Amino acid sequence: MLRIEALLGNNDVMEISEALKKIQIGGLTVTKVRGRGKKPPPEIHASKGSAIFQPQFSQKYVIVAIIPENKEEEVINIIKEKGTVGKIFVSPILRAVDIATGTEGEEVI
Repeated sequence: MLRIEALLGNNDVMEISEALKKIQIGGLTVTKVRGRGKKPPPEIHASKGSAIFQPQFSQKYVIVAIIPENKEEEVINIIKEKGTVGKIFVSPILRAVDIATGTEGEEVI
């Protein structure tokens, strides 16, 4: 099992989610966060347009999915195709346990 974490600079969440449903990836966690990358966020015009403010952080979206290893390339390709800006991180999952049933392994996902 793998944990796919996509940090998105733009709100491409729905397009990615719908495409992942088509390959039977149903469980996703989506979080709206604030952060910064290498490039600064866009300037904001404040005080009726007379002042310019450079925010420290900008809004970003994080999608987390636990997937079987055999779907890794498919999931990454979907995120690359549907996403416009961001990063994808892949981590191994050593163990997964369903709290309600006690089931372990890939059956959990």
